[in-house]
Amino acid sequence: MPTSAEAPQTLLDPADPLARAAQTFPHLSEEMIQRVTDYGAVEQIPAQTLLFQRGQRTVDFFLVLTGCIDVFDVDEKGQIVPITHHTRGQFTGELDLLNQRQVLVSGRAGDDTEVLRISREHFRRMLSAEPDIAEVITRAYILRRVAMIQQGTGGVLVLGRLRSPDTLRIENFLTRNGYPHRLIDSDSLSAEAGDSLLDSFAVSAEQLPVVITPGYAVMHNPGNAELADRLGLTEHTDPAHVYDVAIVGAGPGGLAAAVYAASEGLSTIVIEGLAPGGQAGTSSKIENYLGFPNGISGQALAGRAQIQAQKFGARLAISRAVVSLACDEQPYQLALDDGQEVRARAVVIASGARYRRLDVPDYERFEGRGIYYAATAMEGKLCQDKHVIVVGGGNSAGQASMFLSRTAAHVHHLVRGPGLAATMSDYLVQRITQSSRITLHTDTSIVALEGHGLLEHVSWFDRVRDVRERHPISHVFVMIGAEPNTDWVRDCLALDAKGFVITGVTAEGGAASSPYATTRPGIYAVGDVRAGSVKRVASSVGEGSVVVQAVHQFLAEVS
Repeated sequence: MPTSAEAPQTLLDPADPLARAAQTFPHLSEEMIQRVTDYGAVEQIPAQTLLFQRGQRTVDFFLVLTGCIDVFDVDEKGQIVPITHHTRGQFTGELDLLNQRQVLVSGRAGDDTEVLRISREHFRRMLSAEPDIAEVITRAYILRRVAMIQQGTGGVLVLGRLRSPDTLRIENFLTRNGYPHRLIDSDSLSAEAGDSLLDSFAVSAEQLPVVITPGYAVMHNPGNAELADRLGLTEHTDPAHVYDVAIVGAGPGGLAAAVYAASEGLSTIVIEGLAPGGQAGTSSKIENYLGFPNGISGQALAGRAQIQAQKFGARLAISRAVVSLACDEQPYQLALDDGQEVRARAVVIASGARYRRLDVPDYERFEGRGIYYAATAMEGKLCQDKHVIVVGGGNSAGQASMFLSRTAAHVHHLVRGPGLAATMSDYLVQRITQSSRITLHTDTSIVALEGHGLLEHVSWFDRVRDVRERHPISHVFVMIGAEPNTDWVRDCLALDAKGFVITGVTAEGGAASSPYATTRPGIYAVGDVRAGSVKRVASSVGEGSVVVQAVHQFLAEVS
């Protein structure tokens, strides 16, 4: 990631952070430097002294006063890759300075250098007390991470077949967690180039996919939890610490609750099984969310909310699922799938829902091998110039059809009902019906899936025409709703017949103090997991922000 001054300006995309050097690598004004000095200590650093190293957690913030700091990475071969060169008024760090994850790059004094060192605790205090400086720093950190993702700097190399379900799983996990990486599709290489690459990493084609970290360390088809641990994405929890509130799920509702809880001084932890964003995080574009007239992707919205929550001090435990809740005594105790335990006085359930599957023979055999539940840029690459199917009548299905129609040869949109008007926003209905690249098939259902390893043919049945058709289609996007993720609270809380959490009533049947209160005091539910909720991003955000008031009231009563 060279600085903007080192790259030809005419070749830079306006969306590239390198074209915005003044924001990506800003210089604090002399007045700002004076204010920042109150939060740290001035130190003299000899040339070539290592200040921080990739893989460390909770590194300090450094502001250059004289001299310089060189930031660098180490590639898969162990070679040093220069990233940028900070001089007076410039500062180190990127998004991992807002959390407890392992940092992605290293830094050392280029010359004899005078720095202002600010510890993590005082750095967070500075962000809270100096909002104008915090804005400069936070914007720079976001842009630096974007540049790292675009260029694969500070990340890992993924080598595998693009259509392999495990390759897709790994890339999806890294992408949704904002972790820089480069993907090499082994099928796109010549036999000679492929053999040479495999030999260089001492792996065979049968061992793909692999993740290669700096220094040639090779991970053979790692699971998500293993990958998160190895890359330092997981924040370790202290079983002795009692949080004010534990939020289960990092979808829109959970992240909104985290932002408001942490910003109002509550000790907050968010526990998420995969990545921030929930189902909304897989939406290619949300166009009817207030304040974004041009729309915003679910991943971008979730990423911003995650940064916002971390800026206020919320902890995020990623790639860790809650498997049970001990709710008979205070503080409540949540057991995670890796054996860790989290204790909290209050709990907000925002665990959302899992994707519903089609009732078709051999369906599970083709999941990840032609059947997908998200339409993002990653899946879009697989569908270039191909016919695809989208199944579903909701907004997520409509957004997927519009997104895929940009690159696919044609999109077949299938719904069981007579139309879309009752279940989809009108603006999406109009775009689908008017698009020459999308055909709407009403009263139609998939009845058969065929393929050797990968999906190759799909058959559907049109009930009105009483016709069954078979087509050579290898990509099906299923978006037919979801089922609540509530198995882990089934023994604690009252659920409705479909498994959604009942709120607004007490265990005795009376009116609860909050519309989001469950039948256990101090446990609340927001978003899609709540019975009777409106399944919209905006409503989930609203519920997540409002529930914090009830959490405050409960904590005041039990303190």
